[in-house]
Amino acid sequence: MSETILKVQHLGKSFGNNEILKDIDFSVKPKDVTCIIGPSGSGKSTLLRCMNLLETPSSGEIRYHGTNIMDKHVNVPEYRSKVGMVFQNFNLFNNMTVLKNCTVGQEKVLKKSREEAHKNAMMYLEKVGMAPYINAKPKQLSGGQKQRVAIARALAMEPEILLFDEPTSALDPQMVGEVLEVMRTLAKDGLTMIIVTHEMAFARDVAKHVIFMGNGVIVEEGTSQQIFEDPQNDMTKDFLSRFRNA
Repeated sequence: MSETILKVQHLGKSFGNNEILKDIDFSVKPKDVTCIIGPSGSGKSTLLRCMNLLETPSSGEIRYHGTNIMDKHVNVPEYRSKVGMVFQNFNLFNNMTVLKNCTVGQEKVLKKSREEAHKNAMMYLEKVGMAPYINAKPKQLSGGQKQRVAIARALAMEPEILLFDEPTSALDPQMVGEVLEVMRTLAKDGLTMIIVTHEMAFARDVAKHVIFMGNGVIVEEGTSQQIFEDPQNDMTKDFLSRFRNA
Protein backbone atom coordinates (compact mmCIF):
# COMPACT_ATOMS: atom_id res chain seq x y z
CA MET A 1 0.00 0.00 0.00
CA SER A 2 1.27 3.48 -0.91
CA GLU A 3 2.55 5.69 1.83
CA THR A 4 0.24 8.47 3.03
CA ILE A 5 1.83 11.85 2.32
CA LEU A 6 -0.66 14.10 4.07
CA LYS A 7 -3.20 13.20 6.74
CA VAL A 8 -5.85 15.59 8.05
CA GLN A 9 -7.23 14.50 11.43
CA HIS A 10 -10.20 16.00 13.33
CA LEU A 11 -9.48 19.39 11.80
CA GLY A 12 -11.57 22.32 12.98
CA LYS A 13 -11.46 26.03 12.22
CA SER A 14 -13.46 28.80 13.82
CA PHE A 15 -13.45 32.57 13.35
CA GLY A 16 -14.74 33.83 16.66
CA ASN A 17 -18.00 31.99 17.32
CA ASN A 18 -18.36 31.07 13.66
CA GLU A 19 -17.38 27.41 13.17
CA ILE A 20 -16.23 27.03 9.56
CA LEU A 21 -14.73 23.51 9.63
CA LYS A 22 -15.81 20.66 11.89
CA ASP A 23 -13.94 17.41 12.48
CA ILE A 24 -12.45 17.02 8.99
CA ASP A 25 -10.63 13.73 8.29
CA PHE A 26 -9.01 12.56 5.05
CA SER A 27 -5.65 11.43 3.71
CA VAL A 28 -3.64 11.89 0.53
CA LYS A 29 -1.38 9.34 -1.14
CA PRO A 30 1.18 9.79 -3.93
CA LYS A 31 -0.29 10.65 -7.35
CA ASP A 32 -3.77 11.14 -5.90
CA VAL A 33 -5.88 13.82 -7.56
CA THR A 34 -8.40 14.85 -4.93
CA CYS A 35 -11.20 17.23 -5.91
CA ILE A 36 -13.11 19.00 -3.15
CA ILE A 37 -16.57 20.06 -4.30
CA GLY A 38 -19.66 21.50 -2.68
CA PRO A 39 -21.76 24.66 -2.43
CA SER A 40 -20.23 28.07 -1.79
CA GLY A 41 -19.65 28.72 1.90
CA SER A 42 -19.12 25.07 2.80
CA GLY A 43 -15.52 25.61 4.00
CA LYS A 44 -13.61 24.27 1.00
CA SER A 45 -11.20 27.18 0.56
CA THR A 46 -10.70 27.54 4.31
CA LEU A 47 -9.70 23.87 4.44
CA LEU A 48 -7.12 24.40 1.70
CA ARG A 49 -5.75 27.51 3.44
CA CYS A 50 -5.39 25.52 6.67
CA MET A 51 -3.48 22.82 4.80
CA ASN A 52 -1.00 25.45 3.58
CA LEU A 53 -0.92 27.18 7.01
CA LEU A 54 -2.30 30.41 5.56
CA GLU A 55 -4.93 29.90 8.24
CA THR A 56 -4.14 28.31 11.59
CA PRO A 57 -6.49 25.43 12.43
CA SER A 58 -8.39 25.79 15.71
CA SER A 59 -8.21 22.08 16.46
CA GLY A 60 -6.99 18.78 15.09
CA GLU A 61 -3.81 17.95 13.20
CA ILE A 62 -2.34 18.01 9.72
CA ARG A 63 0.45 15.48 9.35
CA TYR A 64 2.94 15.66 6.48
CA HIS A 65 4.92 12.41 6.33
CA GLY A 66 3.89 11.86 9.95
CA THR A 67 4.99 15.26 11.27
CA ASN A 68 2.31 17.57 12.65
CA ILE A 69 2.88 20.74 10.64
CA MET A 70 1.48 22.88 13.45
CA ASP A 71 4.43 22.01 15.71
CA LYS A 72 6.48 25.12 16.46
CA HIS A 73 9.71 23.62 15.08
CA VAL A 74 8.26 23.17 11.57
CA ASN A 75 9.88 25.45 8.97
CA VAL A 76 6.76 26.95 7.36
CA PRO A 77 8.35 28.36 4.15
CA GLU A 78 10.04 25.01 3.56
CA TYR A 79 6.76 23.17 4.17
CA ARG A 80 4.96 25.49 1.73
CA SER A 81 7.56 24.70 -0.91
CA LYS A 82 6.62 21.02 -0.53
CA VAL A 83 2.87 21.64 -0.31
CA GLY A 84 2.47 24.47 -2.79
CA MET A 85 -0.62 26.47 -3.65
CA VAL A 86 -2.18 28.04 -6.72
CA PHE A 87 -4.66 30.79 -5.86
CA GLN A 88 -7.92 31.93 -7.40
CA ASN A 89 -6.55 35.42 -8.05
CA PHE A 90 -3.04 34.40 -9.20
CA ASN A 91 -1.08 36.27 -6.45
CA LEU A 92 1.73 37.15 -8.85
CA PHE A 93 4.22 39.91 -8.05
CA ASN A 94 3.06 42.70 -10.37
CA ASN A 95 6.41 44.52 -10.28
CA MET A 96 8.33 41.44 -11.47
CA THR A 97 8.61 39.83 -14.88
CA VAL A 98 7.12 36.41 -15.54
CA LEU A 99 10.59 34.88 -15.23
CA LYS A 100 11.39 36.66 -11.97
CA ASN A 101 8.06 35.54 -10.50
CA CYS A 102 9.18 31.97 -11.12
CA THR A 103 12.75 32.32 -9.81
CA VAL A 104 12.47 34.47 -6.68
CA GLY A 105 11.07 31.71 -4.45
CA GLN A 106 13.61 29.19 -5.66
CA GLU A 107 16.47 31.54 -4.81
CA LYS A 108 15.13 32.71 -1.44
CA VAL A 109 13.54 29.53 -0.06
CA LEU A 110 15.31 26.68 -1.88
CA LYS A 111 18.63 28.60 -1.99
CA LYS A 112 19.17 27.76 -5.64
CA SER A 113 21.71 29.67 -7.70
CA ARG A 114 20.36 32.21 -10.19
CA GLU A 115 21.39 29.96 -13.09
CA GLU A 116 19.73 26.88 -11.61
CA ALA A 117 16.54 28.80 -10.75
CA HIS A 118 16.41 30.25 -14.27
CA LYS A 119 16.82 26.84 -15.90
CA ASN A 120 14.14 25.32 -13.69
CA ALA A 121 11.72 28.21 -14.25
CA MET A 122 12.16 27.98 -18.02
CA MET A 123 11.41 24.27 -17.96
CA TYR A 124 8.06 24.82 -16.23
CA LEU A 125 7.14 27.94 -18.19
CA GLU A 126 7.72 25.88 -21.32
CA LYS A 127 5.48 23.16 -19.89
CA VAL A 128 2.56 25.55 -19.39
CA GLY A 129 3.10 27.36 -22.70
CA MET A 130 4.35 30.63 -21.21
CA ALA A 131 8.05 30.59 -22.18
CA PRO A 132 7.53 33.29 -24.88
CA TYR A 133 6.35 35.72 -22.19
CA ILE A 134 9.28 35.62 -19.77
CA ASN A 135 9.94 39.37 -20.00
CA ALA A 136 6.30 40.42 -19.64
CA LYS A 137 4.80 41.84 -16.46
CA PRO A 138 1.56 40.33 -15.12
CA LYS A 139 -0.49 43.39 -16.19
CA GLN A 140 0.36 42.56 -19.82
CA LEU A 141 -1.15 39.06 -19.57
CA SER A 142 -4.66 37.65 -19.81
CA GLY A 143 -6.19 35.93 -16.82
CA GLY A 144 -5.52 32.50 -18.27
CA GLN A 145 -1.90 33.41 -18.93
CA LYS A 146 -1.49 34.73 -15.39
CA GLN A 147 -2.85 31.50 -13.95
CA ARG A 148 -0.51 29.43 -16.11
CA VAL A 149 2.42 31.50 -14.82
CA ALA A 150 1.17 30.96 -11.26
CA ILE A 151 1.12 27.20 -11.89
CA ALA A 152 4.66 27.31 -13.35
CA ARG A 153 5.84 29.30 -10.33
CA ALA A 154 4.38 26.70 -7.96
CA LEU A 155 5.86 23.82 -9.97
CA ALA A 156 9.29 25.46 -9.99
CA MET A 157 9.39 25.00 -6.21
CA GLU A 158 9.20 21.24 -6.93
CA PRO A 159 6.31 20.52 -4.56
CA GLU A 160 5.26 17.05 -3.55
CA ILE A 161 1.64 18.20 -3.40
CA LEU A 162 0.03 21.12 -5.19
CA LEU A 163 -3.14 22.73 -3.81
CA PHE A 164 -5.46 24.58 -6.20
CA ASP A 165 -8.04 26.98 -4.76
CA GLU A 166 -10.72 27.39 -7.45
CA PRO A 167 -8.05 28.13 -10.07
CA THR A 168 -10.53 28.94 -12.85
CA SER A 169 -13.21 30.92 -11.00
CA ALA A 170 -11.64 34.33 -11.75
CA LEU A 171 -11.23 33.57 -15.46
CA ASP A 172 -13.37 34.43 -18.46
CA PRO A 173 -15.08 31.29 -19.84
CA GLN A 174 -12.83 31.10 -22.91
CA MET A 175 -9.74 31.02 -20.68
CA VAL A 176 -10.95 28.25 -18.37
CA GLY A 177 -10.15 25.50 -20.84
CA GLU A 178 -6.48 26.43 -21.24
CA VAL A 179 -5.89 26.25 -17.47
CA LEU A 180 -7.83 23.00 -17.05
CA GLU A 181 -5.80 21.48 -19.88
CA VAL A 182 -2.56 22.27 -18.03
CA MET A 183 -4.01 20.65 -14.91
CA ARG A 184 -5.09 17.56 -16.85
CA THR A 185 -1.52 17.21 -18.10
CA LEU A 186 -0.16 17.50 -14.55
CA ALA A 187 -2.56 14.78 -13.43
CA LYS A 188 -1.38 12.50 -16.25
CA ASP A 189 2.21 13.23 -15.21
CA GLY A 190 1.42 11.89 -11.74
CA LEU A 191 1.52 15.12 -9.72
CA THR A 192 -0.32 14.80 -6.40
CA MET A 193 -3.00 17.50 -6.38
CA ILE A 194 -5.83 18.70 -4.14
CA ILE A 195 -8.25 20.88 -6.08
CA VAL A 196 -11.17 22.97 -4.86
CA THR A 197 -13.29 23.41 -7.97
CA HIS A 198 -16.73 24.17 -9.37
CA GLU A 199 -15.75 22.52 -12.67
CA MET A 200 -17.74 19.31 -12.23
CA ALA A 201 -16.86 17.73 -15.57
CA PHE A 202 -13.18 18.19 -14.76
CA ALA A 203 -13.63 16.68 -11.29
CA ARG A 204 -15.59 13.76 -12.69
CA ASP A 205 -13.00 13.01 -15.38
CA VAL A 206 -9.71 13.69 -13.58
CA ALA A 207 -10.20 13.09 -9.84
CA LYS A 208 -9.25 9.80 -8.24
CA HIS A 209 -10.79 10.87 -4.93
CA VAL A 210 -13.77 13.25 -4.53
CA ILE A 211 -14.76 14.96 -1.29
CA PHE A 212 -18.18 16.61 -1.09
CA MET A 213 -18.40 19.27 1.62
CA GLY A 214 -21.43 21.03 3.05
CA ASN A 215 -21.80 23.27 6.10
CA GLY A 216 -18.20 22.78 7.17
CA VAL A 217 -18.18 18.97 7.21
CA ILE A 218 -17.32 16.18 4.79
CA VAL A 219 -20.77 14.99 3.76
CA GLU A 220 -19.55 12.21 1.50
CA GLU A 221 -16.34 11.03 -0.12
CA GLY A 222 -15.28 8.29 -2.49
CA THR A 223 -13.99 7.63 -5.96
CA SER A 224 -15.09 9.87 -8.80
CA GLN A 225 -17.33 7.08 -10.06
CA GLN A 226 -18.95 6.56 -6.65
CA ILE A 227 -19.70 10.24 -6.08
CA PHE A 228 -20.84 11.19 -9.57
CA GLU A 229 -22.70 7.99 -10.50
CA ASP A 230 -24.03 6.74 -7.18
CA PRO A 231 -24.05 9.44 -4.47
CA GLN A 232 -25.55 8.24 -1.20
CA ASN A 233 -26.34 11.50 0.59
CA ASP A 234 -29.37 13.62 -0.34
CA MET A 235 -27.30 16.83 -0.20
CA THR A 236 -24.78 15.34 -2.64
CA LYS A 237 -27.54 14.07 -4.91
CA ASP A 238 -29.20 17.48 -5.00
CA PHE A 239 -25.94 19.31 -5.70
CA LEU A 240 -24.88 16.93 -8.48
CA SER A 241 -28.28 16.40 -10.07
CA ARG A 242 -27.66 18.91 -12.86
CA PHE A 243 -24.25 17.41 -13.72
CA ARG A 244 -24.99 13.70 -13.71
CA ASN A 245 -26.05 13.58 -17.34
CA ALA A 246 -23.47 16.08 -18.55
